[in-house]
Amino acid sequence: MPTLAEQLVKSLQALGVKYVFGIPGGPSIPYLEAMRNTGLKFVLVANEQSAGIMADVCGRLTGVPGVCHSTFGPGAANLSTGVGGALLDRSPLIAFTTEVKDADRGRNIQMNIDHQAFYKPITKWTTRLSADNFKETMVKAFSIAASEVPGPVHIGLPANIDNELLDSDSIIDRFEKAVVPLPEPRLLQEAAVLIQKAKKPILAVGLSIARLGLHHLLRQFVNQNNIPVVLTPMAKGVISDTHSCYAGVLFHAQSDLVATVFREADLVIGVGYDSVEFNYESWMPNVPLIHIDTRPVDITTEYNVPCEVIGDLAQSITYLTSLKFLSFQWDMGQIEANKHNLFQALKPRCDSFTAADAIHVLQEVIPKDGIITADVGAHLHLLGQLWKVDEPQRIIMTNGWSTMGFGIPSAIGAKLCRPSQTVVCITGDGGFLMNCGELVTARRLGLNIVIIVLCDRSLSLIEMKQNWKEVPLYGVDLYEGNYFGADMFLSVPVLKVCDEKEMKTALQTAVSAAGPIIIEAVIDGSIYNNLVTRSHK
Repeated sequence: MPTLAEQLVKSLQALGVKYVFGIPGGPSIPYLEAMRNTGLKFVLVANEQSAGIMADVCGRLTGVPGVCHSTFGPGAANLSTGVGGALLDRSPLIAFTTEVKDADRGRNIQMNIDHQAFYKPITKWTTRLSADNFKETMVKAFSIAASEVPGPVHIGLPANIDNELLDSDSIIDRFEKAVVPLPEPRLLQEAAVLIQKAKKPILAVGLSIARLGLHHLLRQFVNQNNIPVVLTPMAKGVISDTHSCYAGVLFHAQSDLVATVFREADLVIGVGYDSVEFNYESWMPNVPLIHIDTRPVDITTEYNVPCEVIGDLAQSITYLTSLKFLSFQWDMGQIEANKHNLFQALKPRCDSFTAADAIHVLQEVIPKDGIITADVGAHLHLLGQLWKVDEPQRIIMTNGWSTMGFGIPSAIGAKLCRPSQTVVCITGDGGFLMNCGELVTARRLGLNIVIIVLCDRSLSLIEMKQNWKEVPLYGVDLYEGNYFGADMFLSVPVLKVCDEKEMKTALQTAVSAAGPIIIEAVIDGSIYNNLVTRSHK
């Protein structure tokens, strides 16, 4: 009879999982041995946080829940940062942690904390596996993780269950997602009436459209009706920036220019809008809101929400597209002119080398289907607005969770899932420090990922906010002198650039390298203060 460890690994493989990310402990050895024997790839990472991020990105790109693993106590605590990201960035994920055996629960012993209590607030479900509940638990876990709204599930592995024997038919090879109910026809009709009465409606499109792959349906509705579109950052790519209706990204750089469009709206239509990225009330004018999504609206009561359409999002968009709305009163030439001004403002004339210059060169060099992974920082606000992309999942970021250190591990996850595509990580010098150990992981795996480190010697986003508050700068200076000070870091080549010409040459070298490569871009960070705006209203 097979062991639980063997059946667990075979089930993961049968369900389409290709990688398990993590750092093992002693009780993990039987599971590692089962992976070695079946060919399921265990990816050893430098920090468990990265394991969670890599699993998150694999879940996003494949639709199959990504899998990560850690040992007791500190391992589980480190892993939780990546797991929390999957919760608030809406990624399907299964997190396994080694736990003490049943007899030791609650005892005061080394490395023992209550993993179930610890993970409950940051997962959709948390449980402990046993031989008795194996099949039921695995099916339920994958179903919950992948069902709307997707997110993480935590499964504790008691340290003494790996060698328990299971029936040979206990392998799990399928699971069902929960069915999303159809939207109520009456509410769809009410929404249609409100849209037709509006003179200047605007679409606010969010993360749900991107992760459900509904951008083609959305584009049909937009093309048919000429309604301006604003996006949340993680919806980037659901409509091209070259489209005549594209009005910009909320919350990111120069969003005051984006606001010149939505301030004119007399109705906001939120389609797939997930307020985990940016609350409606943080930007909306005081006009009615129609909220169309798979889950209810989250907004303060001072706003008027005359209609909520909750249910299957594809059905809602298809219904609205089937209708013939009369022309609205938008001046589309004005929308186009404002967009032109927006992109011009994102490239300030400056004698020094800036993040905007680096992004501009990157856009020229990498293939159209290249994937950018973006770390958190001031540069993300610029990149999220400036980067031009016409398909979702070509720029990968964290905005619901927003943890620094996301960039490098997310690039590794993306490259493993999309090995034929160019993958570039853009991080700041602060974010790079958090997970730079994963360069060894990328090197060991032979992954050609390009890591662009924008070096301005400061936590620029915090520095900018201190400037806004008119307080002295404090606690934001990272280092003096050179950042790397060598042409290798952890045996990964470093190419230092100080202008656009050097940047272009370095990129052309980097994208064809055999393994990971770092581009140290020494930039002037002073432009951020004028690009990242405080008010979005």
